[in-house]
Parts: sequence; C-alpha cells; structure tokens
Amino acid sequence: MNHDNAPLEIHVHGDVPIKPGTDIKSIQEALKPLWHYAGARTLSEGSLSLYEEEPGIRFDAGSQRLQMCWTVRGDEDFRMVMDDLCMNLNELSASGTQIEVTFYDTEFDDEDEASGAESRDDFVMLFVGPDPGAIMQAQRDLLIHDVVNMMERHFDGAELSGVVAEIDKLFSQRFENLVSSLELGKPPKGSGGNGSGGHGGSGRRPRHLH
Repeated sequence: MNHDNAPLEIHVHGDVPIKPGTDIKSIQEALKPLWHYAGARTLSEGSLSLYEEEPGIRFDAGSQRLQMCWTVRGDEDFRMVMDDLCMNLNELSASGTQIEVTFYDTEFDDEDEASGAESRDDFVMLFVGPDPGAIMQAQRDLLIHDVVNMMERHFDGAELSGVVAEIDKLFSQRFENLVSSLELGKPPKGSGGNGSGGHGGSGRRPRHLH
C-alpha cells in the first residue's frame, strides 16, 4: 500500500501493558492493521516511524509493555485501522489505557490558514483494555487527571475531593447501566475504536506533541 503522496501524516502514541505470557507472534498479528497499512510485510519492517527521531513500535519484554510512537503517511481510511487495532489490543492488554492518534494535514499551509480555510487536522483518544470495566477505569483516571490539573490553577488540590467523587459517581452509573443491559461483551460508547476528538477549527495541534 503506497501512501507516499497521501494528504495526511498520522501519529500513533501509546503505552499498552500486555498480558504476561503473550508471545511476539500474537503481538505481531494484533498490530497487523498498522504495519500492513504502512505497506510492510512484517512488524519488524513496519515498526519504523516516518521520522527517525521517533522510536516507532516496540515491545519491551522485560516490562511487558507495547510502546508506540509511530508516524505513517495516510488518509481518512486510517480510521478503520484504528477500529481493528483496538479490537486486537483488547485481547492482549493487561489493563486499560489510552492511545492517542493525531492527524496532520500536510496539504494545509499558511495561505490556507490566512484565508480561513479549515485543515483536516484531528486528534482522537482511543481506549483499550481486557474488559469494559478496565476501559472505564482508564477513561476515569484520565478525566480526573485532566480536570484536577485544570482546576488546580484556581483551587487547592484538597478542595477538589467533591469533584472527583462526582466523576466517580458518573462512571459507576455508566458501569451499572452497562451491566444491567447485558452488554458486557461490548466496549462502552466512546471507547475501543470509537474515539473522541474534534476536527480543525480551534487551532492546529502541535506536531508530535508527546
């Protein structure tokens, strides 16, 4: 698959804990949506990033962690790759975590911005985990981290316990609803392959912000 003239650069960033005992063959198969999209025949060949300064895709057997800091040229069809990747990693992940995917519009320039045109830049946060509860825990932890960091500009951390408690209530209710609807086999809305993020318009995301 040749993406040399593709209009987007797509950056995938994540650190996924992998279940002990998982072999490299299983990891290669789980990551096939990525390396196959890059036009490679194996994970080893496709693990290299478009940018030499990025480590690419690596599995650290010592810590049992899959580390991704990898850029590829592509188009909007990469969104289907994200769905497949999340489903595969759900099977191998030891706990819930997030994966960031950033789309950079390589055809958008200063003249386009000055004329008020909208770029195709986008940012999507994906969540993977061994079960819906683990995915929700990762979502909850990230939300609390972001909310507390923002509110600590105005309040002491000790004053925010009520805010954290309310966020916990929301996620507890979501999980109870999931259980009662007998949909434990499906990721909750907003997780797995369904990321959250907006298109352009509010300023371009800095390139390779890790």
